[in-house]
Amino acid sequence: MSAQTEDTGKLGPLSPTDPSSFSNPDKIRTDNFHLHWSVNFRQKTLTGSVTHHLVRVEPTATQVVFDTRFLNVKSVHLLSDKTKLEFSLGEEVLTFGKPLTVTLPQGEQKLVVVIDYETTPESSGLQWLEKEQTAGKSHPFLFSQCEPIHARSLFPCQDTPSVKCTYTADVVADSDLTVLMSGVRTSHSESVEDLTVDTVADEHVHTQKRHKFLQKIPIPSYLVAIVVGKMGSKKVGPRSTVWAEPMFVDAAAYDFSETEDMLQAAEKLMGEYVWGIYDIVVLPPSFPFGGMENPCITFATPTLLAGDKSLANVIAHEIAHSWTGNLVTNSTFEHFWLNEGFTVYTERMILGALKGEKFRQFQAIGGWKTLKETVHRIGETSPLTRLVPDLSGIDPDDAFSSIPYENGFAFLYYLSEKVGGPEVFQEFLREYIKKFKLTSIDTSTFKQMFLEYFDGKGIGDLVKDVDWDAWLYTPGMPPVKNTYDTTLADACTELANRWILWDSNLTPNSPFSKEDLNSFSILSNQLELFLDELLDSCRTEPFPLYKAQAMEAAYGFNSMRNCEIRLRWIRLCLKAQWKDQVPLAFQFVNEQGRMKYTRPVYRDLYAWEEVRAQTIDNFQKHRADMMSMSEVALAKDLHLDH
Repeated sequence: MSAQTEDTGKLGPLSPTDPSSFSNPDKIRTDNFHLHWSVNFRQKTLTGSVTHHLVRVEPTATQVVFDTRFLNVKSVHLLSDKTKLEFSLGEEVLTFGKPLTVTLPQGEQKLVVVIDYETTPESSGLQWLEKEQTAGKSHPFLFSQCEPIHARSLFPCQDTPSVKCTYTADVVADSDLTVLMSGVRTSHSESVEDLTVDTVADEHVHTQKRHKFLQKIPIPSYLVAIVVGKMGSKKVGPRSTVWAEPMFVDAAAYDFSETEDMLQAAEKLMGEYVWGIYDIVVLPPSFPFGGMENPCITFATPTLLAGDKSLANVIAHEIAHSWTGNLVTNSTFEHFWLNEGFTVYTERMILGALKGEKFRQFQAIGGWKTLKETVHRIGETSPLTRLVPDLSGIDPDDAFSSIPYENGFAFLYYLSEKVGGPEVFQEFLREYIKKFKLTSIDTSTFKQMFLEYFDGKGIGDLVKDVDWDAWLYTPGMPPVKNTYDTTLADACTELANRWILWDSNLTPNSPFSKEDLNSFSILSNQLELFLDELLDSCRTEPFPLYKAQAMEAAYGFNSMRNCEIRLRWIRLCLKAQWKDQVPLAFQFVNEQGRMKYTRPVYRDLYAWEEVRAQTIDNFQKHRADMMSMSEVALAKDLHLDH
């Protein structure tokens, strides 16, 4: 983006500490907040207040600035004596919302301010589902997604990851519904009387309950989360429960049955898990991500329920975030790789501990292929392919890609090999977490500690030739390609090459059969890489239709349940321009809203000119069922809504 604000001529918000925020935590900072919400399914709003416990960083500061977006702010007052405070809402800037400026009395260094407000149906961090949009079709459903900068659409806050707060909440909702938040539930039995029928989910229900929550560990605003719906649950470990619509509980419990093993492996690598509980809630299909690492309760997409635990690696990723991201946090989303690169590295260490080092290496190879495709799509000279991009005037949602994940992993893997391998690097990682836990840092802080740590170990010379600027600030692929163990990848590459070299003019009958897959020891994972190899080949040579048809006859990909395989297979069919598979592609993007799947399929459909109009029609028909961030991203992919 290059739009400018009307009054300043500067790009984006004006926070001195974060290009994505209006807030001024350098002057006045939130230390703790309390949320009081009533869940109104009829109006699709959260109504209530937020109470901010403020600390003056600059003793003479008299104004505090909060981020807001799609909120109706009604009044602001001091908690102590109910004194009304002057406030103003600034002009909306791009997609960042509006600054809420509150004038405070001079004197006290600590103040408690109450903001009465309500969300609106347009609040981008909330997804309201009618009961017909759920699997059970008996009750409505609500869930939130605040990363990266959508917490400001739930409550006025200093919506920057540089500010970490403890919080409490009490939430009033229909007594038939379960309420969960990114904290520990302390109470959920208090009955609320005399509520008007308009506040409840169903006109035949007149009772509600109050649910209370506590998050005693400071977290950034993007980790505030709520889910309200008709859910069942099942224990899968001593500190873990899965939650889902009742018909999905058993499937979730099976696919996520190794959660405690993952937690224990993570603790051996990084130290004590401090959050108490680690629950998982399987959300309705419109949830736009694979998982979201909300403290105490990970949000997960139902696309992970493959029936064979083959996609549970996402849970390992979210568990790893309990240390890298939730305990040690990027100070702004320009340094997002500190969250995601570290988490991918740790995720693969967890999986390596459980499944072997060759599996870790295999996952790294797949990640490199994902990175190559992303850089190719965005453009090798695009500043958004930098590991540390400049986000001035740019919505972090628009910059989101696999770059911070896979480029970040590649950099950390490179550094770990430079200093002596994963065991040596893991010792550093434990010290890194110990030193910076409960804080937010930037890349320079990481770099300084890294260099000082290994200098202190007497091996600083090993990393003197690291080209930090090339890794961190240069667009395109990383300056060094790591070498990974190809033991598990070789069979995938060999089979893919056979398909690429097959020429029906020379060999009319297909030489392939289901027995080709007998050499795959980890079938689902190796099928992903096999298909990735073929997709990679499509950059230089089209994939012939006859090969796609022969592949379906040999392997039966159309009937496979694993969504990672389905994604790659559908994309390969679209690149082969197999018209009979277009309905399968539409079914895939319509039945779930995970952006990892919908965006590449929609982009491939749009690139096929013959089906472009049909693709746009399909999107327009289903966009109302999507979460805001998905709808906006897909509209841009389809060159709509300019």
